[in-house]
Amino acid sequence: MANRIGPSDKMASQSGHAMIKDWINIPATLTSHDAVVLNHQELEQIAEAALLVARRLMETGSRAEVVHEACALVARGLGCDQVNLRSGYASLEITLDSGTNTITRMIEVGPLGVNYRLNHAIRKVVRRFRESSCTPAETVAEMTRLERETPRQPPWVVALWVGIACASFGRLLGIDWAAFIPVLAAGALGQAGRHILLRRGTNTFVVAAGIAFLSSTLGGLGARWAASTTVNLAMNASVLLLVPGVPAVNSQSDIMEGHPAMGSARAIFVIMLLIFIAIGVLIAHVIVGAPS
Repeated sequence: MANRIGPSDKMASQSGHAMIKDWINIPATLTSHDAVVLNHQELEQIAEAALLVARRLMETGSRAEVVHEACALVARGLGCDQVNLRSGYASLEITLDSGTNTITRMIEVGPLGVNYRLNHAIRKVVRRFRESSCTPAETVAEMTRLERETPRQPPWVVALWVGIACASFGRLLGIDWAAFIPVLAAGALGQAGRHILLRRGTNTFVVAAGIAFLSSTLGGLGARWAASTTVNLAMNASVLLLVPGVPAVNSQSDIMEGHPAMGSARAIFVIMLLIFIAIGVLIAHVIVGAPS
């Protein structure tokens, strides 16, 4: 005989379902999908904006501590509760927390160069973001505008002043006035060649060795033609444009400021670059015949 469910049983069943629903606290009009996706979409946009700022600062010559501080200012200014950034030589990874939601994103970093005009413009914008509210889209748009509108010197102007700098430092090292113009010309031509090769994506170490050989050879031959008595010093002064001063200083700063992995990577880069420069200069000394 089939069991029949009476009205009292139905009421007990309904009250049991209500008790279970209240116990697990599920809102009737909200699904878990809606609660997570909206927050993660916002965190995604914030991560994109913060990583863009961090990457541009890295690529324009900032040390790791400055990159971490600027990234945290941007992310917190956009509403994140907690920001964690991992800086590597070729990539950046960020983890953002907002309430119970967490997101982690990574971005590739391009070649680390030096562009302090753009670097300081970005840092100025970051300080402005801290004082006034903005959206991730506005942050990305402002970064794009800075990259497009920040003025740059023409390559020939940069090459000329690099040549003058090499010749001036050469005078401090002891070259005579007869070698001044040859060193200036060799430094300027070396900078022009380096600019062209790097724009074409040539390996940095190959560029260092090739330009060291070219500039040192031209400086030595020019100094010998000008009857200079400091040919050896002229050859060495012609490659001063390749000395990685900013990466060397940043590597020491990173290690002392608590970023040993980044500092060690920069230091290895500096050492490798100096080795390739020395190889280029040594070959030039062999060809020119000046004592090394």
